[in-house]
Amino acid sequence: MSFVIFGDSYTFPEGNAATNRVHSYAKGIHELGMPVHVIGFLNKFNEIPAGEYNGIKFHNPYNQSVRSKSIFIRTWQKFNKCVKTIQVISKINKDHKIIAINSWTSDAFTYFFGVFLAKIFRAKFLIECSEHPLRFHQGNFINKIRGKIKFYLESRVCDGALCISNYLVDFYKSYNVSNSKLLLLPSTVDTERFGKKIEMSFPYQFVGYFGSLSFERDNVDLLVNAFSEVHIKHPQIKLVLGGFATDTELEELHALINKLNLSEKIIILEYLLRDEVVQYILHAQVLVMVRNSNLESEASYPSKLTEYLSTSIPVISVSMGDIPIYITDRENAFLVEPGNVAQLANQLDYVLSNYDYAKEVGKRGKELTETIFNYKTQSARILAFINTLK
Repeated sequence: MSFVIFGDSYTFPEGNAATNRVHSYAKGIHELGMPVHVIGFLNKFNEIPAGEYNGIKFHNPYNQSVRSKSIFIRTWQKFNKCVKTIQVISKINKDHKIIAINSWTSDAFTYFFGVFLAKIFRAKFLIECSEHPLRFHQGNFINKIRGKIKFYLESRVCDGALCISNYLVDFYKSYNVSNSKLLLLPSTVDTERFGKKIEMSFPYQFVGYFGSLSFERDNVDLLVNAFSEVHIKHPQIKLVLGGFATDTELEELHALINKLNLSEKIIILEYLLRDEVVQYILHAQVLVMVRNSNLESEASYPSKLTEYLSTSIPVISVSMGDIPIYITDRENAFLVEPGNVAQLANQLDYVLSNYDYAKEVGKRGKELTETIFNYKTQSARILAFINTLK
């Protein structure tokens, strides 16, 4: 038996939050003795058609290193990507019968191509639901109707859905999807990934945030504004912000930092590889998770929060969605209301001023990642769930 992860919402082995969750599924199932293959269906330009990472085999069937100027050639390349994907999955199925294809996509063609693959190879078709299914279908009436029809059809043809939050489970149920097709699968983290701290030389202590540097979704401006209220009381502490940002987002961020006269106190990092991010996280004095209160945030669960918790370092997080279901303020982390600058500033000051107690809270936070958020525990639940599907 083998397990296939297929989609275009991640890259592998390096990538974003989706990549980290793919890693945790793949590693857990691999360690449970089942071969795992990750197929990247994204039209991403690279020179690595296939490889292996930590025992997990990955395939990039698009396999183009440069973008062709010809629309006809690009169309052929996309068609050929589908052919190569069928060939790859056929080979996998021949070696080890595929038990399930786990789909990660918001694109209708990719989704139904995955359904086609599952049907011809007689595998279960599982969809990953870590974000609100209608997040790209807001605004005008036509777009909303199109999104609802798309979701209705997709929810009917899948064999099962892996939902990261109670919100998403309830959302599927509101469309009359059977409970037997739904598995609540919380955020997962590979605790071993954050267990190897390499000594690095930092000329400063710092509060750390690592994720998207946007104001719109991730509300990084909330953290910057809160830090501006506490840095004078804690002059030894700097703020390190690491993650992806567009040119416009970087301009906004630098403008805010300059406005608050914090250019000497805040460090913005360039893009970091997976292992580099881990080392920065492991050397922080405090880790902060911020997000705006909106439809997407209520439905999803931030993977960086579970990664933060796995370090035993004190964690401050906004309280929204499923977060307060698992986390209790000042018991296993420190919670604040979304958008509340004063409350975040107070929590930062409290943690830095009562650091020994905060470290005890951090240790209790790690216990969650060894149980409910543990990658291997949840991977075993995926396999058990597959066996229940008709």
